[in-house]
Amino acid sequence: MTLKASGQGTAPVEVRAPRGADTLEIDWADGHSAVYRHEVLRGFCPCAHCQGHQGPIRFLAAAPAQLEDIEEVGSYALRLSWSDGHRTGIYSFKLLRSLCCCPSCGSDDPTGRVFPR
Repeated sequence: MTLKASGQGTAPVEVRAPRGADTLEIDWADGHSAVYRHEVLRGFCPCAHCQGHQGPIRFLAAAPAQLEDIEEVGSYALRLSWSDGHRTGIYSFKLLRSLCCCPSCGSDDPTGRVFPR
């Protein structure tokens, strides 16, 4: 599945989730490209069910799940639907960008990090 959009700053230009892969790929408007493991995205689900109603977003280990669907939410986020039936996570572009774990973003494993809402 692929989404394409035009945007500025921290907006995605293209989002790819190759069938059978365990990653989501995002090309950002500023030229940065990021690859996110499903495990990391599912673990950082920002919904109230997973994270509570306030406080920082933390990594919560979950059973392995595959990404089944991606929906754009307004011009600020993506809703990710998982094979475990979870569909309430709305991932802001700001959160997604902060979860990038490439060397140029300064982290190789975001599972120990905590993010403000």
